[in-house]
Amino acid sequence: MGWARLCILLSSALLLFTSCTPQPPSSPALSSPAQAYHRITPQQAKQWIDEGGVTVVDVRRREEYEQGHIPGALLLPGEEIGSRPPAQLPDQGAVLLVYCRSGVRSKAAAQKLAALGYRSVYDLGGILDWPYETTTGEE
Repeated sequence: MGWARLCILLSSALLLFTSCTPQPPSSPALSSPAQAYHRITPQQAKQWIDEGGVTVVDVRRREEYEQGHIPGALLLPGEEIGSRPPAQLPDQGAVLLVYCRSGVRSKAAAQKLAALGYRSVYDLGGILDWPYETTTGEE
């Protein structure tokens, strides 16, 4: 295989790989609710939390939250997300990182939030998969 052909192949592979990953929170907000929900890894979420400018949303019940949650997470039980945007989340352009215990409730909550008009909703799944620090009690 020639050098030029190898470079083209590698460049194409790199473009394909980078176009499939969610954009970081510093990117422009997504334009439609259908595009607003994305699944991300705990590693991506941790990086974005460390960089700042995101809102972490715990959609579990209060008792679960108090037993252990991501530091700085806002408690918003999924069953409280109804047909109107929650008062706790006034900015529909904010980058939201949503999680629950195992990922089932976070997916449903993220989809509800996207349907309500939130433009940058990222589901990081369950706290069971969170390998980083957690804290207990209320914040």
